[in-house]
Amino acid sequence: MLLVAVLLVVTLAAGEALAGTPQQLPSGGTALVKAVMSGDTVILGDGRVLRLSGIQAPRIVQSRARPHAWPLASDAKAALERLVLGRTVTLYVAGARQDRHDHLLGQLVRDDGLWLQGEMLSLGWARVTAAPDLRELGVEMYALEQAARDARRGIWDNRFYAIRESGSLGGHDLDSFQVVEGRVASVTLGKGQLYLNFGPNWHTDFSVRVPRRSLKPFRQLHGDPRQFQGQRVRVRGWVFRHGGPEIEVTIPEQLELVEAAPGPSP
Repeated sequence: MLLVAVLLVVTLAAGEALAGTPQQLPSGGTALVKAVMSGDTVILGDGRVLRLSGIQAPRIVQSRARPHAWPLASDAKAALERLVLGRTVTLYVAGARQDRHDHLLGQLVRDDGLWLQGEMLSLGWARVTAAPDLRELGVEMYALEQAARDARRGIWDNRFYAIRESGSLGGHDLDSFQVVEGRVASVTLGKGQLYLNFGPNWHTDFSVRVPRRSLKPFRQLHGDPRQFQGQRVRVRGWVFRHGGPEIEVTIPEQLELVEAAPGPSP
């Protein structure tokens, strides 16, 4: 229900102590970190590549269409090196154990108990991204990201990573990861998919699409999606073109309620 999202925002604003920990997830064993590839990817002692699930640090190399590193990519890598290089870590897993590149996925906890994803978010060197871990640790991860953003730590002091207004997205944002805010103009359901539209023209305006396979968990968390009409929300993910720019929501926690629609005047 929307109440769940409201409580999430209240928790973030209040800065309450949060209970979820990676240790509540199934353990995937321990390993030594022998190298760091980027702010969210390491190489283990046995040669396996492991990506820190649930966060995205600035990328060292982008796609062929965008061959340049994101701003502060080397700083994020250096931060993770200071935290984990040469240390033993325990892997905790939610959902898939590997990504499409056959890299290991999971939450990492250092041998002294430090949660690596939490620390990178707290230092401002990473953003929360869509991952199964959000089902268990989303409140904690969003709270740490929000605190870093409020303090303008790390990437949050660089305009490249600023939260984008839905009406400002354009062709230059395609194939990029963005955190977007805006007020939902309308909610439609077509061909088994849910659309949150942020303008009157889907051919040009930003929209959020919830595919058929994700509708049930979306409704379980948020309730009737029609309640989002008129609400100001925040959504994160990769921007693609479907008419206008679009983000696909595969994990319902990708969408946060920021501000309820104004009520009638007394």
